[in-house]
Amino acid sequence: MAPPGLSSHSILTGSGAAASGLPVLGAGEQVSQFQEVTVNNPNVVWQKPVVSRAMREQRNGHRAVTLWFTGLSGAGKSTLSHALEERLFSMGCNTFVFDGDNIRHGLCKDLGFSEHDRTENIRRIGEVAKLANAAGTIALTAFISPFRRDRDLVRASMPEGDFIEVYVKCSLEDCEQRDVKGLYKKARAGQIPDFTGISSPYEAPENPEVIIETAKQGIEESVDLLVAFCRARGIVA
Repeated sequence: MAPPGLSSHSILTGSGAAASGLPVLGAGEQVSQFQEVTVNNPNVVWQKPVVSRAMREQRNGHRAVTLWFTGLSGAGKSTLSHALEERLFSMGCNTFVFDGDNIRHGLCKDLGFSEHDRTENIRRIGEVAKLANAAGTIALTAFISPFRRDRDLVRASMPEGDFIEVYVKCSLEDCEQRDVKGLYKKARAGQIPDFTGISSPYEAPENPEVIIETAKQGIEESVDLLVAFCRARGIVA
């Protein structure tokens, strides 16, 4: 059942279990925030923090989670994530938006758009989002993240309930009509290889926590729905 104020077509509350067949972690298996992870180098030892995540969350007055916005280019992920951040920030929350284009200016500037590089891009941002959560911050990530397996791996790497998948749903036709950055036009002309939706697939979430249909719902309504979801989940007061 959707939380009060949310229509059933706008939100799906699933089990959040990871897909089966994932390497390293079993289906639905979760790791704790500071679980020591085995690495190849025996000289690398996990340093446990003195100031815990729970202490930070208590001081902040809200839980730290990752709101993972996924969808086609032009669906409205960046616009929606920044609008939600602005609302949460005005409510006194510690927040940060990790935007796909911005990340590729620094942390992931060595990556291209092949399937391998896209997977590595998502792995890196998943690790960064976990660090943000450990710091008591609500992380909002705006990435196409086209492959379901990559998103499931990030979910499985986080404690239960930390990964909240927000499917910013918009048809390819509507996204291509918007074409704010002119990328679809270039992709259709063959100037951009491996472009999601045109020459590379997008695998829509099968059981996201939230669905926002940007062709039907405005920014304010969408933000209201997401804030209501966060309140219903006990993330914010």
